[in-house]
Amino acid sequence: MSDSHDRRGVSRKGFLVRAGVPSIAAAAGVGTAPPSEAAAAVDAGDPLQGAGPHPVRIALTVNGTRRELSIEPRVTLLDALRESLQLTGTKKGCGQGTCGACTVLVNGRRIDSCLTLAMMHQDDRITTIEGLANGDELHPMQAAFLEHDGFQCGYCTPGQIVSAVGLLAEKRSTDDKSVREYMSGNICRCGAYPNIVAAIQAAAGRT
Repeated sequence: MSDSHDRRGVSRKGFLVRAGVPSIAAAAGVGTAPPSEAAAAVDAGDPLQGAGPHPVRIALTVNGTRRELSIEPRVTLLDALRESLQLTGTKKGCGQGTCGACTVLVNGRRIDSCLTLAMMHQDDRITTIEGLANGDELHPMQAAFLEHDGFQCGYCTPGQIVSAVGLLAEKRSTDDKSVREYMSGNICRCGAYPNIVAAIQAAAGRT
């Protein structure tokens, strides 16, 4: 009964799509198909066609290289990196900004890429785990994680390493308590925290 028609021949689904498309587009500040086109799509039996924002062309500077891509305005930086640029080192975790698996550096500062839209970073410098090494030479933080076994399953490791690089760039204290506090946004479900702390402290002594 949820998709039944009223006396005027308009289904509940059709009404909701007609009413929601303009308001959603206005709130997002992006273009979408005119209401008449969206309504025509509904009448044709395909309420999703013409109901969403169209892809836009953007350019991102990732690991020192300018990359052009066409994405919908709603696409997160995480999805743009993984799905459009095939930089899969940045991991999908909670999708809520609590696990840190998706950490990247934007203008040298660490952020959760699942919580920000890709199109917001066209003038920024984005660094992922793939951009830390210098050719075959590992970044000191990467080498320290290997040396101190700062991982087990490895799923959270890219985010841990990128966040640790950001931590040292912030000139934070690297005593045990401080490192644990400043890395608290990066969760290791395997519990490799003592080794992660040791790796960060070792890298701090080399940079």
